[in-house]
This record gives sequence, structure tokens and C-alpha cells, in this order.
Amino acid sequence: MSDRVPPPAILVVDDDQGLLILMAAALRAEGYEVATADSGAAALARLAERVPDLMLLDLKLKDVGGPALLKRLRREELLVPFVIVTGQGDEKVAVEVMKEGALDYVMKDTSMLELLPSVVKRTLTALERERALADGERARQRLEQEILEVSEREQRRIGEDLHDGLGQKLTAVEILCASLKADIAAAQPAVARELDRIGGLLREAIAQTRSIARGLVPVKDEPEALWASLVELAERTDSLGRLKCRLDSPEPVLLDDAAVAGHLYRIAQEAVNNAVKYSAASEVVIQLSRKKGVLELSVADDGRGLAKSKGRGMGLQVMKHRAEMIGAELNVESKPGRGVTVTCRLHTSA
Repeated sequence: MSDRVPPPAILVVDDDQGLLILMAAALRAEGYEVATADSGAAALARLAERVPDLMLLDLKLKDVGGPALLKRLRREELLVPFVIVTGQGDEKVAVEVMKEGALDYVMKDTSMLELLPSVVKRTLTALERERALADGERARQRLEQEILEVSEREQRRIGEDLHDGLGQKLTAVEILCASLKADIAAAQPAVARELDRIGGLLREAIAQTRSIARGLVPVKDEPEALWASLVELAERTDSLGRLKCRLDSPEPVLLDDAAVAGHLYRIAQEAVNNAVKYSAASEVVIQLSRKKGVLELSVADDGRGLAKSKGRGMGLQVMKHRAEMIGAELNVESKPGRGVTVTCRLHTSA
């Protein structure tokens, strides 16, 4: 079985038959696989059969202009890298087409056939470099996603161990203390008082353990868990007494993906924490809704806005990173004296 890499495929589009033959021959001599088209219609037919690695496109075809052909390709989503071939006097049009995405252009003059292979090689090299960078970025994102997933799983495991293991054991010890206190209360009141104090300390330890476990596993693996966790976040924040906090989402919004739900909760949590710490707001409103296949989470405060706030930079970066990990769009709007609104939108199948 051969591992030989096929040569790059080039489509040359020009209605000058003689020049078309010469360009194709010059490129084939460099080892490229070359197909030709002498009109816009022929080019569309070729592209429907196979998208080449690069297209050389004459700006002035008899049946359709180059710019018009490019617009049609975009409408039909036939995306192909291209280099413009243009005659003398068309430099202005060539520059305009470059703005539309042309990677380079070559002039129809006496040196064209000599320069054409180097232009094609330079363009293909640039495209390969861009593809390598894109592949590297995708690999980086996949690795980040895997690291984040491992971290979330480990947090969940620790949280469950705290809740179901340590928390249960502390509860059992607290019950034993209460039982022992009842048994000896009359005979040894001093010991009973000490047992009562120990029981109080145990109850505090149990509450702290549950709080830590809840922080590590904020969203359970249930469709309505995100909504329920946001209800709890709003109630817990409101109970601090520093500002009012409420969830403006009377009906549960279901989400089957626990990992996505976890990221959305952390975004809301970070936005709420920022408002509590930095905004000097009197109220924070959390909203969760789904309309036309778009899940939208927003956290809005009525504080002083980002312009005069300090310390939010890292928090915003973390929120944006979490949004990117789940393919969501994060938007932050801030008006001095009128608060901050953090909105995360995610396209869903339902």
C-alpha cells in the first residue's frame, strides 16, 4: 500500500483557450494536478465534482464576471481558495477582489507563465501553514476540553466523597453524641454540657462539609439540575444580605448535557460573585430561557458598571473560556452607573 501524497489539485479558469493551455502546461510541469474550465458555467461544473486545493480565476469571463462568480460560489457554499488572473488596467478590480478573499493575483503579461508556478507555490505554502495552525488550535482546544472534563470529574468525585462519606460519618458521630448526652444528662451534667458543645461543633462541620461538596458538585446529572442549581445560587446569594438576588425563570429549563450545564452554572456563579464583590449593586437578576433552539443565560446587576470596577479581568476570561469550551457565545454589556449584563447564548437541538 503506497503512502505517496497526491499532488495539489489546481483548477484554472480562463476563457482564453490558448492562455488556458499554456497555464495548465506550466503548472503540470511543476507536478501539480491541473483541471481547466473555459467559462463560469464550466468552472461551476468542475467545482461541483471536486473542490480543488486552489483555483486560478480570470476576472473577465465571457459568460460571467469573476466577482459575480465568487458571489455565486459563496451562496452555494462552494468555498475554495483562489488567486486572481487579471489583465492590464484591471488592477483596481483586482484589489477589490482581494478584499473579498483572493489570496494573491497575477498579471497577464509577458512574464506571467514564468511567475505563475512561484505564485501558486507561495499560495499553497501559506494555505498549508494556515491549515496546520488551525489543526494545532483545534488540538489545543480538544486538549483543554479533556483537561477541563478530567478536572470536573475529579471535583465531582471529591464532592460526592465529602457528601456521602465524610458528611455521613460526621452525622453519625453527632447522633452518637446526642444519644450519649441523653443517657448521662442527669448523672453527669458537666459531661453532658461538653457533649452538647461537641455536638454543636459537629453540626457546624457537617454544614461546612455539605457546603464544600455542593460547591464541588453544583449541578447534578439531571435535566432540570441547572435550573434548580441557579435557584439555589440566587437564594444563597440573597441570604448574604449584601444585595437582592433572584432567578427570573419561573418554569424549569431542561438541559440533558450535565457537562454543559456545569459550565453554564460556573459562568453564572462567576458573574454573580463579581456583582457581589465589585459592582456596589442593590440587585442581581439571573435569567434562564430557551427560545427557538437557543438557550440563553444572563446575569444582570444594577451597579456602577465595569468602567470603575476592579479585579474582574480574570473572572471574565474564565467565563469566556468556559463559553468557548461548550461552543457558546458570551457577551458582556456595561454602562457606567447602569450595571453589567453578562449573557451566554448556546444553540441547542431542542
